[in-house]
Amino acid sequence: MAGDETQKEAPEETVDVTPESTEENADDAGDETTQQSAGEDTDIDDLVKEAVEAALAEQKDTVLRAQAEVQNMRRRCEADVEKAHKFALEKFSTELLTVIDNLERALESAPDTEADNIRAIREGVELTLKGFLETCEKFNIRQMDPEGEPFDPQMHQAMSMVPNPDVEPNTVVAVVQKGYLLNDRVIRPAMVMVSKAE
Repeated sequence: MAGDETQKEAPEETVDVTPESTEENADDAGDETTQQSAGEDTDIDDLVKEAVEAALAEQKDTVLRAQAEVQNMRRRCEADVEKAHKFALEKFSTELLTVIDNLERALESAPDTEADNIRAIREGVELTLKGFLETCEKFNIRQMDPEGEPFDPQMHQAMSMVPNPDVEPNTVVAVVQKGYLLNDRVIRPAMVMVSKAE
């Protein structure tokens, strides 16, 4: 039995678990985690980039709209100022028209005689009317005397229609009261009599 005791037991096979193999396994697991986190970081970066681009596009659109609105407002203001300069004298001009009408009526009613005193008054009124009309022309107030012209409802006001075979229908045959324009805008339409077909 002593021989049995001396007989050594065969050593058991053991698995060598060294720190190196453990580190390799840990490195593999770490690489997977790093890859996952890198993929997540890439997705987050893409989302942030898309959000920033969308915000930039929206801001750019807002800025362009604001610029267009400012330009439109500037144009409207310039047009309003131009109209104000052009038509600031409209009410004043309208009031002056009665003076011109009265001077013209004075000339129509004054007899054309050889008497010196009446002729001098007539010439004075003619010169006054001429100077008045020239002054009005300087401020773009023009007189409309449309006799013989076709009737235009935007420029003329028909007082009556009379049959007249000598002219075309809808022709102005007589002017009851002259019309006036201020910078090509009608401030008083001409009162006229219009021809019609018999």
